[in-house]
Amino acid sequence: MGSLERPKSSENSKDAFGVYVHWPFCLSKCPYCDFNSHVRHAPIDEPRFINAFAREIETSAARAPGREVTSIFLGGGTPSLMQPQTVGAILDSIGKHWRVADDVEVTLEANPTSVEATRFRGYRAAGVNRVSLGVQALDDVSLKALGRLHSAREALDAVAIARSAFDRYSFDLIYARPDQTPQMWADELKLAISEAAEHLSLYQLTIEEGTPFFGLHAAGKLKTPDEAVARALYDVTQDVCAAHGLPSYEISNHARPGAECKHNLVYWRGEEYAGIGPGAHARLDIDGARHAIATEKRPEAWLMRVEANGHGFVTDDILNSEERADEFLLMGLRLAEGIDPKRYAALSGRTLDPGRIAVLREEGAIIVDPDGRLRVTQAGFPVLDAVVADLAA
Repeated sequence: MGSLERPKSSENSKDAFGVYVHWPFCLSKCPYCDFNSHVRHAPIDEPRFINAFAREIETSAARAPGREVTSIFLGGGTPSLMQPQTVGAILDSIGKHWRVADDVEVTLEANPTSVEATRFRGYRAAGVNRVSLGVQALDDVSLKALGRLHSAREALDAVAIARSAFDRYSFDLIYARPDQTPQMWADELKLAISEAAEHLSLYQLTIEEGTPFFGLHAAGKLKTPDEAVARALYDVTQDVCAAHGLPSYEISNHARPGAECKHNLVYWRGEEYAGIGPGAHARLDIDGARHAIATEKRPEAWLMRVEANGHGFVTDDILNSEERADEFLLMGLRLAEGIDPKRYAALSGRTLDPGRIAVLREEGAIIVDPDGRLRVTQAGFPVLDAVVADLAA
């Protein structure tokens, strides 16, 4: 099998700097989700959160001054539960403390319910220029099983509203669902592609510990496709998307060339990013060292920390050269463009083992380009963890 398509923009990211903002609240908790999301039945005090976000942005900018923000991502939780003016206030705070690039990408994650779709134009006016919709499935039976609160019709209506409000939009689907066949998935995917302008995120259902699905799966009440069917579903994903002009540029993300998510490329290329809000993570270069920072996950505890200290940081570790290099390898090999082994050597102080590279090439798991870039093949992606572990050993 050939390797994935490579985005043309693979090398112009050296000055990329992202800001991730986490809105931790959801209307309900999906049974497969292990993200930091919380359900609150009382109204959220948005002005208090605006002030706390502003404080944490100010503190982060003081630690990482002089950056130019190339992407902002409002994730969650469900950021489309925020009022547009809350989003506007957060973006204003970012613009107050950092320079913002003229072509900044500002993405907001949204649920495709009709109520939230009515806010899209407000988000656009606030400064959001890209929306990512959590559609997850295009049939009502699957949506119900996934604990989603929208119907397939409602989702497609929300996609149409997103199309009219934003130049750029994307949506997520989950596959390898119970009883899903490759043919069913191919049909659903073709419908999705007909609705998607430029970008799709397609995730294989994973059963995460601590979720309701984990207990059901362990009790035999939730049957997911076996390994062979899951692999066939993955292959269908690659083939159908590539045939329709949305090749994968990352293991779970597909885009028309040039329409890749700039913010996610910041993570995968090992660039710097600030993390704002409950449970957010950051990677910042401070005084020549790469800091791995995480904030308090519980929203109310995060608020109190920020109000007391100006930030909600609970960990702030300096990564050593080996940790930095391993992270670069783990993230970079998810991308179709792969990695430059010279950057790995500069980070780690050692080169990748030529013997291991030769074996993985022989097995068809990786390709080495004429310019020396190392890329995982289509056949290697389903066993990516093993490829990374082998190279990092």
